Amino acid sequence: MKFSVFLLAIPLFAVIDGSVINRTTGKPQHGATVTVYKLGTAGIESLESVKTDAAGRFSFTADPGPGPALLQGAWDGVTYNKMLTPNTPRTGVEVDVWNSQSKPGTAKVAQHMVLFEPVDGKLMVNENIIYQNPGLISYNNPDNGTLQFYLPPEANGKVKVECTAPQGMAIERAAMPTKVPNVYGVDFPIKPGETRFQLAYEIPAASPAVFTGRILHKEGVTRLVTPRGVTLKGEGVRELGREPSTQAAIYSLSGQNLKVEIEGSGSMSDASAASGDEGPGIQEILPRVYERVYMVLGLAVSILALGFLVLYRAPGNPRAAAPAEADSSPKGKRRA
Repeated sequence: MKFSVFLLAIPLFAVIDGSVINRTTGKPQHGATVTVYKLGTAGIESLESVKTDAAGRFSFTADPGPGPALLQGAWDGVTYNKMLTPNTPRTGVEVDVWNSQSKPGTAKVAQHMVLFEPVDGKLMVNENIIYQNPGLISYNNPDNGTLQFYLPPEANGKVKVECTAPQGMAIERAAMPTKVPNVYGVDFPIKPGETRFQLAYEIPAASPAVFTGRILHKEGVTRLVTPRGVTLKGEGVRELGREPSTQAAIYSLSGQNLKVEIEGSGSMSDASAASGDEGPGIQEILPRVYERVYMVLGLAVSILALGFLVLYRAPGNPRAAAPAEADSSPKGKRRA
């Protein structure tokens, strides 16, 4: 009997504990929601959600096991992830969050690259947009979207949107129609650091094809790219040079109106294969250029246009979306 009472008196020990730090204020954050996820072969499993105490502390009794785990902190309508690898300490863990606002503040588009690939009577268009947020407040606008972009009517509203948060994975988001015809928004928070958006769509193309679009952001640098065998002509469009390994042409665009005549056909994957065939007998084994096209082209832009900072990194293969949010945020609906 005494032994049973002794067992009841033993407190439950925390498997994972730590604190949530608000990097906007520099102080521990009271009332933030923290969820622990188990990552395994079966997928992502939500184990436990708690609120931080007055000192910003949290603790979990649910055990995710020895494998990798994910902590997700939610504050002010935005979620922030913290990965725990098997060798990562699980006590005294810090999860960073930031305050958010519905206006861009210091968040601005730094670079916008548009890749045109005319193939088999279709024009494949890939747009890569880099947002930089050097401040300490996240930009979050669920109603109108943090990114707004123009989609040609020939695309019939069909576009694939992938978003990558700072040090995060690419996840898919839906494009939201706005009150302005052919203008769509993307509900994805712009956290402090670099956020990337990738848009992919196709439209019918004659020969030569004519593409008409609009760049909605006033800030940042816009570059147009075509694979080998494809050229652009249009007002405000000037060729800067070619990327050496794939011979992709890089163009600058002045102004926000985009109307170009596209001659030829080809894709970056074709150019990558051709560049590999033309190499010497003994070659160093490198990653496929097509998988790293934006990094390679971004490097070429930095060489050709002195003074511009290359912000592009190679986009990885699309991955699974971030885990679903656990419960509503203290200050509004939460976004990953």
